[in-house]
Amino acid sequence: MVTESSALAGSASEPSALAGPAPETTPVRRLLPVIAPALTVGVVCALVLLGIDLLAERLQGVLWETLPDALSVGRYSALWVIVMLTASGLVAGLLIRAVPGHAGPDPATTGLVDPPLPPVAVPGLLLVTVLTLAGGISLGPENPITAVNVALAFWLGRRFLPGTPAELWLPLAAAGTIGALFGTPVAAALILTETLASRAGGGPGALWDRLFGPLAAGAAGALTMTLLARPSFDLSLPAYTHPHWGDLLSSAVVALAGAALGLLAVYAFPYTHRFFVALKHPVLALTAGGLLLGLLGALGGHLTLFKGLDEVKELAADPSGWSAGQFAVMAVVKTAALLIAASCGFRGGRIFPAVFVGVALGLCAHALVPSVPMALAVSCGVLGILLAITRQGWLSLFTAAVLVGDVAVLPVLCVASLPAWLLVTGRPQMQLHEDGTPLR
Repeated sequence: MVTESSALAGSASEPSALAGPAPETTPVRRLLPVIAPALTVGVVCALVLLGIDLLAERLQGVLWETLPDALSVGRYSALWVIVMLTASGLVAGLLIRAVPGHAGPDPATTGLVDPPLPPVAVPGLLLVTVLTLAGGISLGPENPITAVNVALAFWLGRRFLPGTPAELWLPLAAAGTIGALFGTPVAAALILTETLASRAGGGPGALWDRLFGPLAAGAAGALTMTLLARPSFDLSLPAYTHPHWGDLLSSAVVALAGAALGLLAVYAFPYTHRFFVALKHPVLALTAGGLLLGLLGALGGHLTLFKGLDEVKELAADPSGWSAGQFAVMAVVKTAALLIAASCGFRGGRIFPAVFVGVALGLCAHALVPSVPMALAVSCGVLGILLAITRQGWLSLFTAAVLVGDVAVLPVLCVASLPAWLLVTGRPQMQLHEDGTPLR
């Protein structure tokens, strides 16, 4: 995802034999010029995310409130859910077929942070992303918005600051977007740590030197989003006071259940993708996918639609309003919806829908065994499903902890992550090679 040359060190010229070795640049002199581009990229990334979110919310209001009210149809009736998701698939397929660049590559072959897209693909990808978010598709904004911001930062950075190394812009844009998405630069630092830690070389402080620019971009993106929109991931669940011996077993069981459910989707992913590819046309594939998503939405209810962030707050606000069986149905339906949406060609991310699955699974565990603390059950369910879907350990731990807003849960989460990681590591990933085979 990031090339071997340092994104922050610049591109020093080769010293000549007569001139002797060039004087070594101090870390401070290397890092100071990064601050302004990093802060700028972070702010722009947050503004792009905020703009797309606002457009999607406006369109969602039209599609799910204004239109059904005008037609005297129930807003979330089974009929309207099936019609809207099928229509979303049809329109998305037509857009992908028609727009320049076809809204980027097949999303089944892409990850969260990938090489920059050509600029011609950016407008189409933004259009399809807005439609995906507004139409009730079980995907989040993180993958396409990160791809758009990386492409814009790379293109504009190389155009207006041609002397900067090309490798600088990808981590800055990725960090700025992730910081804006999660409302904190820590998420960006943790995720990029996993990317940068694989690089060889460097002495004491080398990793933080590499993270200096991305951390600044992540902070700028997070602060911009917080000041303008005040996002919150805290589900306001009852506080987890302190660990008990029994919590070690229950946390591991819930995390393993989440990881197992996620792995079912991961193993099914190549087969569902192959089915939609066999239709040989994006319009047919996305229309068929939209119809299946509509049927799943009618089965699971309106809470299983959309990216899932607002819906998990509704679940957490009244956890006694649903039975364990209903929570289980929602978790399975949302997993199936995520699988289909990611397979048929909709542009979107998988983190937020997976969070919904984990929350529903955790609430199901608490409903079945009330002695399991609700905050612990929810955070472990999210931890397990995210480990399977994203294969990002830091991201999974961070997201699970942020949702319950309680540091007391962290030691138990770390213990629960061990058996869950042993289950998922070395398994296929929820991402495919160009030939349709899964990454490992």
